[in-house]
Amino acid sequence: MPQVIETIDVHVPVSVAYNQWTQFEEFPKFLSFVESIEQKSDTLTSWTVRINGVERHFDAVVTEQHPDERVAWNSTGGDADHAGVVTFHKLSDADIRVTVQLDWEAKGLLEHLGAALGVDNHAIKKNLNDFKEYIEAKGSPDGAWRGDVNA
Repeated sequence: MPQVIETIDVHVPVSVAYNQWTQFEEFPKFLSFVESIEQKSDTLTSWTVRINGVERHFDAVVTEQHPDERVAWNSTGGDADHAGVVTFHKLSDADIRVTVQLDWEAKGLLEHLGAALGVDNHAIKKNLNDFKEYIEAKGSPDGAWRGDVNA
């Protein structure tokens, strides 16, 4: 199972970045592979993504969420098998470090080849940079959900 771990420093308070990350339906604004996300409940989302030109659908369940610290999830059924966690580390009152870890099951020759060549790391790094640019330019989140979820 391929694993990607990427980190980026962002110049916003931790609550701003965290609050933005809880707004799943807004992900298409900064995650290039996400076509759409529908929030079905506090912990269940339905995703449509495009990976290597192939559209995939899956649901994801938030398994752990602690305000200003972390959001973890697992896919449930559908066309993609993965799990991930994003953590938020306060560096100062105005700077944070965001780390994403994604474990996923490669399907087909192209995805196995992409994983072997590090294409996934590059894509996640680019999307983290897009998140950084989006939230730094905006300066405030599109909304917030600060509920606590324990698996």
